[in-house]
Parts: sequence; C-alpha cells; structure tokens
Amino acid sequence: MRPTNNTTSRRWRATRYGTAAVAVLALATVSACSSSSSNSSSSSASTSSSPSTSTSASASASATPSSGGTITSFPRDETLYTSGTSYSPPTNWNPLDVGNFATGTQGLIYEPLFLYDPIKGTYDPWLASAAGTWSGSTYTVTVRSGITWSDGTPFTGADVAYSINLAMTNKADPFNANVSTVASATASGNTVTVKFKGTPGYTEWQGFLWRAPILPEHIWSKMSSSQQITGANTNPVGTGPMTLASYNSQEVAYQTKPDWWGTAALGLSFKFKYLVDVVNGSNNQELGALTSGDVDWSNNFLPGINNLMTALNGNAGYGFKTYYPKSPYMLSANTVWLEPNDSVAPMNNVNFRKALAYGLNPAAIAQTVYGGIAAPAGPTGLLPTLSAYIDSSVVSQYGFSFNQAKAKQYLAASGYHGQAITLQVPDGWTDWMQGIQVIQQELSQIGINIQLIYPQDPARNANLTNGTYDLALDNNAGLDSTPWSYFQRVYQLPIEKQQTAQENWERFSSPSDWALVQEAGSTPTTDTAKLDTIYGQLEKDFLQQLPVIPVWYNGAWFQGSTKYWQDYPSSGGSDENMPVMWGGYIGAMTTVPALAQLKPVPQTSS
Repeated sequence: MRPTNNTTSRRWRATRYGTAAVAVLALATVSACSSSSSNSSSSSASTSSSPSTSTSASASASATPSSGGTITSFPRDETLYTSGTSYSPPTNWNPLDVGNFATGTQGLIYEPLFLYDPIKGTYDPWLASAAGTWSGSTYTVTVRSGITWSDGTPFTGADVAYSINLAMTNKADPFNANVSTVASATASGNTVTVKFKGTPGYTEWQGFLWRAPILPEHIWSKMSSSQQITGANTNPVGTGPMTLASYNSQEVAYQTKPDWWGTAALGLSFKFKYLVDVVNGSNNQELGALTSGDVDWSNNFLPGINNLMTALNGNAGYGFKTYYPKSPYMLSANTVWLEPNDSVAPMNNVNFRKALAYGLNPAAIAQTVYGGIAAPAGPTGLLPTLSAYIDSSVVSQYGFSFNQAKAKQYLAASGYHGQAITLQVPDGWTDWMQGIQVIQQELSQIGINIQLIYPQDPARNANLTNGTYDLALDNNAGLDSTPWSYFQRVYQLPIEKQQTAQENWERFSSPSDWALVQEAGSTPTTDTAKLDTIYGQLEKDFLQQLPVIPVWYNGAWFQGSTKYWQDYPSSGGSDENMPVMWGGYIGAMTTVPALAQLKPVPQTSS
C-alpha cells in the first residue's frame, strides 16, 4: 500500500460536518458583523485580534520544545494560524508514524529529496541538488551541500542512504513497498548510489523520492526498530524551515529557522516567524475562527464558502481566497467512486454496473451536495492533474454520461428483478449522506431499488474489507504523480478474504489488467510512449468493465483569510502551488513554497 494515501485519507475522512450551507451563511454573517473577537473554543481564538508586541517564553527558540498550557502570546502580525488537518491533540513528530504525526512534521521539520508539483507535473529538486540519473539498474543522486540538521550536525548523503536502507530492512517502515526492488544504497560524500535487483520498480521508487522524509542517521540509528516507526519523537531534529517550539492539547507551534538552507539555495523564506496549527473544532467554530481572522489558512471542508465569497458581488468584506476564483474553487484531491461489490449479484454483472453509470448525473450530484465547490468526475475517474495521461479517443469511444434511456436498456439486460440493493456511507459524513440520497433518487428513476444504510465508520470499513456490502461510496485513490496508484487500487490481486490494504475493495478480478499495472510499475518513467500505451489500455478496460463508477472529485479544501496575510496560492499566476497542509501534501508537494510566498497585510493602528 502506498503510505501517504492512507494519511491523506484520514484527513479527508476523519470529520464530516452537519451544518448546511444556509446555516453556514447565517453563522458567517453573525461572525463578520460582530465587533468582538470570535468565541471559538480553539485556543487560537484566545489570541488577541490586534497584533501583540510581546512573545511568550514558549515561543523562544530552545533545544527542547515546551508542552502543556495554552499558546496565546505570539505576535499576531508575525504568526500564521492554520487549521483543517488535525483532529486530535498533537503528541507525535515521527514522520514514519503515518496517520499519527502532527501537522508540519513532514515539510516544516523533515524533508524529501524532491517535491512533486501536481500543477506543473514536475519533480523539483529539494534536498537533492538536481535530478537523479539512471545507468542500467543503478540510480545516482547528489544531495545539496551546506545543509545542517537543526542540532548542527551536517546533512550528507549518508543520511539518505540510511533512510533508504531503513525502509528496506524495517518491514514496518511505511515506505517499505517503495524500495521493494532496491538491493543496496550507499553514499560517498554527497553522492548516493542505489542499486536495484532485477527490473527496478520505477514508479514505486519515484514515489519514495518525493514522498519519503530523509531521516538523521545519527539519531534514528540509536532507536529500537519499534521506536523508529512509532516513537513519539517529541524533540524532532530536521532539515526543514521550522523547529518545534510549543504544543498543547489544542495546537502546535513552530518557529522559523533563520538559517534554513532553502533561503540561500532557492530564495525561499517565511515572512511569518511562527506557524500555529490548531486542532479542529466544530464546523461552526472553524468558520467563526476564519471569519474573525483567528485562523488564516484553513484546510477545512466549509460548505457554502463560495456563497460567502460571492455575497454582495464579492464586496461582503470577508476577504477570503480560494485556489480558483470561481467554481469549483478548489483543486481536486481524490475521486469518489460508487463502489459495487463485484463479487455478488447483480453487481457482478457488467450490464448492471453500466446501468448504474448511465443512471447517475455526476454534475447534478456535485452541485446539489457541494453547491459548486466540488467538480463532477470524468468517466475514467483520473484527477484533472493527470489529464495528460487520459486518452481522449478511448473516452470518446467507451466513456459514459448521464442517459436514463441507455441505463434502462442495460438494466433490462442485466437480469435485475427489482430486489433491494443497499448503499452505505458512514453515519455522520453528512455530505456523503446527502450524496447517496441524490443517488437513490436518480437510480430509482431507472428502476433500481436502493435502500440507504448508515453504519458507524468502523463498521462500514469492516463491511468493505470483508466484502459484506452491495454498494458504497469510497475515495481510496488520491492525488498522485501518475495513474499507477489509481489503477493499482482498482485491480490489485490477489483478492483476500479480508482486503485490508485499501486496494480492490470492490473485489474485481482481472489478471490481465493487474499484469498491465505491474508492467507500468516496472517501466522507466521516461518511457512515456510505452506508459501511454499501457495506461490507454487500462482506461479502455476500465470503461468497458466499470469495476467502480466515478462520481465526483473531493476538493483539496482551502480557504485563506486576508486579514493578516496575503498572496495565497491561486490559479493563473506565478503562485500556483499546493494550498494544502494535509499529511502526504506538505512535505511532498509544493505547500512549503506556497507558505514562503505569503506576505503580511499592513495593519492599521487602532
């Protein structure tokens, strides 16, 4: 399993809010019109709205971060407050403890060799000084000179070789699968040589280069094997632009490192001195904190945010920024599928699955549920950032679209006789609950009897992994640099009694397509002609088989307040960077450059 998908999945799914867009608008109006600071229970709300001129002791640079208490005294005009990524108190800064480490562990403290830029489709050298090179089954990369760990120890190629070898030898390392074809990794100064056994797993290795954090050998080598993966690491030592300053049950604070290597090498620097990430409260609290200016950068799902931006022709005074200035407002983060259990009737009949596909109107569903802040999915389900991989001729010939007449024809050919089919999503995921209500209505119009059920999240996950369901919504495949992980999740074999790896939960068996996925993974990433052929065939097979039915794209939720900070990442300019701090995004994609481009808004003295 590709580790970071699991991380971002947790971010997308952990909390679903129950406030309708109308209620959000009402709350925002109250918050915006109030002359006092927000009463949000987030501790950042207790920070004064006006810039403070003092700095607490906890904010001072120190070798050991402080814990406990409340972080309230950071100068407001020097502090960026973020939220929308964490749903539990920050207690862990181990970048290998995927799903548990605090926001900022990857990206602000630990860094990869490369960053993937999903907007431009490029891999940007980060700790690496330039792109690596292949010679047969040997890969060589050189790391930058002059970088030090935050404890003053020089960073060298030995740290990179150690990180690779740890992933190879410690099976619990979340990047173990990425190095499954690596034979050895050695370093000579700043040059790292990686030798592969047999045919390299090019795609998985490419994933390691931009996803995996590079670890300090002088610290990690002294840990036990279990501590290396799950130790809390509360005094983290990294190469990144910030250090851990303070934390408590509600927030974690980082302090900018003035000698960060990226300033001299890349011209990047943070204009804020502190970054405080706030643990999520309720939806009302989060929107209240954003409208009052207590939170600057929000990665929360906030229904109706587009209505606040467009109120009074954009002159309502909220000062919000999103990645796109109009619908869909957000970059797409993952694909929501209608996922049939393809091992049981009638879902195992391709005509029934085609009836489902032609019977759904993704545009109407996305508009009804999200009101314009999410986009309908294309027939392949591949995210818009992977559009270069989509074979338009295949989609034109084999793709589907909303057509109730065709849906009824396929349904008649499927042998379906009106029996009840259950469709489930976790209780409390209110947007998905609304989504399946729309799906139920649309499928009833073509003659499919859908019964909705809402199990608790653990029970729903057990149903999918055990194959004890009919239909469900799912979004296992997230943003990636190639279609490989998408099709891996669709076609992974063998099918186990319990599918625990978030792969092929629909239980569709196609050995030929699984072979194509494996062939793509072992094809050099530079052999674009061969990869185009493989992915084109996978897209053709997918559209003919429809093992899952793409419905909409969940957004990479982002809202920025311009009360204290400006120049947030946006489309169409020089600042087209990733505006998301979820795990698997910051420290892997271009979130750190996005943070570096922020500038303070001049404040008027009251």
